[in-house]
Amino acid sequence: MADVLSVGAGSQSVGSGVPVAADFLPEFRRALPRLADGLIVTVEATVLGAALALVLAYTLGLLSRSARLPVRGATRLVVEFFRGTSLYVQLFWLFFALPMLGFRLEPLACGVLALGLNFGAYGSEVVRGAVAAVPRAQTEAAIALSMGPALRLRRVVLPQAHALMVAPFKNLLVQLLKATPLLSLVTVPDLTFQLDQLRSATGSTAASYLLLLGLYFGMAVVLSLLMNALERAAKARAGQEGGV
Repeated sequence: MADVLSVGAGSQSVGSGVPVAADFLPEFRRALPRLADGLIVTVEATVLGAALALVLAYTLGLLSRSARLPVRGATRLVVEFFRGTSLYVQLFWLFFALPMLGFRLEPLACGVLALGLNFGAYGSEVVRGAVAAVPRAQTEAAIALSMGPALRLRRVVLPQAHALMVAPFKNLLVQLLKATPLLSLVTVPDLTFQLDQLRSATGSTAASYLLLLGLYFGMAVVLSLLMNALERAAKARAGQEGGV
């Protein structure tokens, strides 16, 4: 009787189509090409989002120091709006609401734009603070040498400010990488999306998300090492202590 019940329970488990955790490794091997594609999409979103954020950070950061009140005020409004609203809501607005206004973007483009706008606003504060931290004596010396505002900025202020920006930018870059799983919510087939498909196929939630944690940790370590090298190079160019 016990044998009958055992067989019945086993057949019910198989017949119900519930995935077994033991199927994880074979399914993982079959899913490797899709996971590699998802990893590429995640790296692409990170690189493109960071590039857009960097452009916006410099643009907004320098404009926020403008001598013209309307320019400075409008810049602060933009920065505080994107800093003060959720990246999650911004992403969903671009994906779901923007098409209602007649503008439709591809899911990856929505993700890159949301990441760039959000982290560009945070990065603008890094740029503004680093430029303000350059000793005023440096600017005064450049003025004494008859350098114009653009030349002073390019040759005197920014080279010294860059060394101060790299460490905060490293933190923002890692944060941007960690925000990319949100893109799976708007059908971007990134690493999180592909691993969630693997989890659904195998039923092994712990193994799937542990693998996802490990992969994101590995990418964060690589980014940190690259940014540390960039920081040392920037300090060396500026003649600051700690450069290589």
